[in-house]
Amino acid sequence: MSEMITADLVDLDLSADTKEAAARALAERMVAKGRVTDLDGFLADVAAREAQMPTGLDGGIGIPHCRSAHVTEPTLAFGRSADGVDFGAPDGPADLIFLIAAPAGADDAHLTILSSLARQLMNAEFTTALRSAQDAETATALIRGDARTDTTGSADTGSSADTGSSAADVGTQGDAGAEGTPENTAASPGAASAGAAAGSTAETAATATSTAATSAESEASASPASPASPSAARPFRIVAVTSCPTGIAHTYMAAESLENAGRDAGVEVVVETQGSAGFTRLDPAVIAAADGVIFAHDVPVRDKGRFAGKPTVDVGVKAGINRPGALISEVQEKAERGEATGGTAPTPVERSGDTAEGYGTKLRKWLMSGVSYMVPFVAAGGLLIALGFAIGGYQINKAPSVMDHFVWTQTDSWAALLFQIGGVAFGFLIPVLAGYIAYGMADRPGLVPGFVGGAIALTINAGFLGALAAGLIAGGVVMAIQKARIPAALRGIMPVVVIPLISSAIVGFLMFVVIGKPIASAQKAMTDWLNGLTGSNAILLGALLGLMMCFDLGGPVNKVAYTFATAGIAVASPSDSAMKIMAAVMAAGMVPPLAMALATTVRGKLFNRTERENGKAAWVLGASFITEGAIPFAAADPLRVIPSSMVGGAITGGLSMAFGATLRAPHGGIFVVPLIGNPFLYLIAIAAGVCVTTALVVVLKSTRRQAPGGSADDAGGATAEKRQPIAA
Repeated sequence: MSEMITADLVDLDLSADTKEAAARALAERMVAKGRVTDLDGFLADVAAREAQMPTGLDGGIGIPHCRSAHVTEPTLAFGRSADGVDFGAPDGPADLIFLIAAPAGADDAHLTILSSLARQLMNAEFTTALRSAQDAETATALIRGDARTDTTGSADTGSSADTGSSAADVGTQGDAGAEGTPENTAASPGAASAGAAAGSTAETAATATSTAATSAESEASASPASPASPSAARPFRIVAVTSCPTGIAHTYMAAESLENAGRDAGVEVVVETQGSAGFTRLDPAVIAAADGVIFAHDVPVRDKGRFAGKPTVDVGVKAGINRPGALISEVQEKAERGEATGGTAPTPVERSGDTAEGYGTKLRKWLMSGVSYMVPFVAAGGLLIALGFAIGGYQINKAPSVMDHFVWTQTDSWAALLFQIGGVAFGFLIPVLAGYIAYGMADRPGLVPGFVGGAIALTINAGFLGALAAGLIAGGVVMAIQKARIPAALRGIMPVVVIPLISSAIVGFLMFVVIGKPIASAQKAMTDWLNGLTGSNAILLGALLGLMMCFDLGGPVNKVAYTFATAGIAVASPSDSAMKIMAAVMAAGMVPPLAMALATTVRGKLFNRTERENGKAAWVLGASFITEGAIPFAAADPLRVIPSSMVGGAITGGLSMAFGATLRAPHGGIFVVPLIGNPFLYLIAIAAGVCVTTALVVVLKSTRRQAPGGSADDAGGATAEKRQPIAA
């Protein structure tokens, strides 16, 4: 670690009011050392990582970090703030701030050394020593591991103070020193996993695995005289997986926290860290011997099926850091109740957050799981149908089946083929939506009843409302079945026989006999209402949809508006009102990225270099109806970009409805202009919204400009520097 941090990268009197100012102050030191080539570009990457999840931790610690193409070599800067800086930690501001910068292609050895620092931060003696350090050289030596704290006497219990220091020493000695790590940390599974953090991740997992196996064997031989008390001879065993979006800090801090809590509780905890340096899978024998599983992650767990059939607690990575003892108690309680949810935990691909999140948040994630899987079917089927109409005319929907009549040399035959393929793809929309809502709630066991319920909704003309109901019911039924006590002998057939059989029967009964007809009636009433929209009502609806499309730029609200629009055209003969709604939604969704691209072109000085580069890409993304192209701008300056985008989107949506523009394709941007009704007025509506949003962004950004030679960010830093630092 000696190459990563020097005294020049330490500021013991950090003066900053905000996390942005703190990151800038530390990043400027990196720039002065030649470790960062583009200050604004690097800070934009830090802000983007911060937007994914706050980096504040309990205990007064902030760890802003990122991978960036503007970093020349792995670097660590440290700042100590007298008043503290808010990094989003539950217990308040952080006074110890570590800015971790990793190159986009950093090698595994460097990333693992940075990870060892993350583990040290979970040690109270280490952080106390940093708070009392009198000069930058002392703090640097502590972080490097050159100096040890006076309270490392707890090393004989496997505390992370000594482990962290030795881990840092590995970084100074080179790769050769890493070879000795497994031998030095073979005392317990927790110590093995913690100590090996300074070596490669493969060594970490391998050491933890071999230690757990050794521990199991030693327990079996150490207590031959007490076979009647297996609970005393064999501690409760937990395997855990930790991961975070960057895979540098939170991943390893959660692992260390779980291991420490396990030692305190007398529980064996073996952790698989799925970090930036890759990961090595836990030995199947270790997983098989475990009594419970903890997933602490903000990205999908890789090879999750390995942990099937065990009591499982599934939370976000910060829960693993902040409340490890509670997680261990929770998985022990599940084991006592006989719950086996390891392979069927309610965690879809988009899973994040912990079990304490509200029902509304969970519902949004379940619905978004279904929508995300449905959208590709919408795009493929809708474009094929639109191409069929474009080639063969609007009467192509009356063409006979291409199975009975297809002439290779006739254009109409090819048009009919495209139309009929698109119709088949559209036929999957409702079952896929229902199936993957259930999947989002109950994982793979929810797929069968979800698809069955969706197919029934399609059969009884319950439409998308029926799909929503079927998916939620299917997921709820499966989750209820999973909570029942099941004999161990039957657990193997539960996912493939019992759960699909019982859940499909219940969902089918409810959809056919109980709720199907009322939902179908509600769907028909909504369709009739849309068909009757005219005049000012239609314009207001277009403006509302435009606001929704630009509110979160591809997020849940955006997807609600998009799904509402595609639901109307997901039929062979969509109504005129449905096609107007689809046109308004696509037009509004194109506004934010096109406006950001135009703003960076006409007033480039208001944007940093990275944003100007993103602006070039935004031209193509916006023209292709990819609203997410504006996200980098919104992440860097949400209070100016998002309201401006919403105003422009509302204007475009309202104008599109007023002009009577129609669209049969659910996607495509300007590339499907030939399929748009009133295309010239449609493009005018888009241009109007883009110009309004661009003007608002330019005006709002101009108001924050300071005197020549300064910027808004610089002004914040200057203000912070006027404060008198207080000695720590």
